[in-house]
Amino acid sequence: MRQRRTTMTSKWVKTVILMKSPEVAPLIPETSRMTAGHVERMLHRYGMVYVKPERGTYGNGVMRVEMERGPFGQGYKYQSGTRIYRFDRFDSLYRSLRQRAGKRSYLVQRGIPLLKHGGRRFDLRVMVQLSPKGRWETTGLIGRVAAKGKAVTNYHSGGKPTDIHTLLAPHMSEARERELVRELKRLGQRIGRFYGKHYPGFHQLGIDIGLDPALTPWIIEVNTNPDPYIFNQLHDKSMYRKVMAYRRFRLRNGH
Repeated sequence: MRQRRTTMTSKWVKTVILMKSPEVAPLIPETSRMTAGHVERMLHRYGMVYVKPERGTYGNGVMRVEMERGPFGQGYKYQSGTRIYRFDRFDSLYRSLRQRAGKRSYLVQRGIPLLKHGGRRFDLRVMVQLSPKGRWETTGLIGRVAAKGKAVTNYHSGGKPTDIHTLLAPHMSEARERELVRELKRLGQRIGRFYGKHYPGFHQLGIDIGLDPALTPWIIEVNTNPDPYIFNQLHDKSMYRKVMAYRRFRLRNGH
């Protein structure tokens, strides 16, 4: 009998899984295991990358790395928490990143220039769950605004859960917002069905989506054991009630 999965901790494994989906793969930012060669190549290609622990939660250990070009030549910097470190040479930058990572395995991911709200970056969490009828359904959409001076949006790192209309309205028309919400719901269901087909046992996924200035939805990460309580932070509790109802149904039925 195949063992039922309830979580998958490796961000690298989850990325490799999603890359197998022809529909989803184009929306995944380039991601590799962190080596000096990979970080340097991706920095020169994209100008900004994120390095993050292969296993970890709440945004702990995530660092934003950038290449700077100024009047006196090229430099590098990275942000960890609210602190920024600058370097003249890439090898000095990488040595510092490696020391901060310690013995943990890290990934490097193309940095997406996220939309901002009040000068702070935000991303979106798309919650998808197996319904009582056994169909993948998008049950929640919420925004997360980074705390002042921070590069990560996670709630447990000070990010503020925010209604998505509040975040999207300044960047697009009402018609485009409705279209985007439909697109995000379909994307969530597509990812849920793909996971369900190839890796049965999961019953809920939290998908972190970053929007760039062209409003392209990039899949930053998939969480296989997402925190449902973030939805309780919204004034409107309807999404939270639905998320919890589906969660309780699965728990009662031994999933």
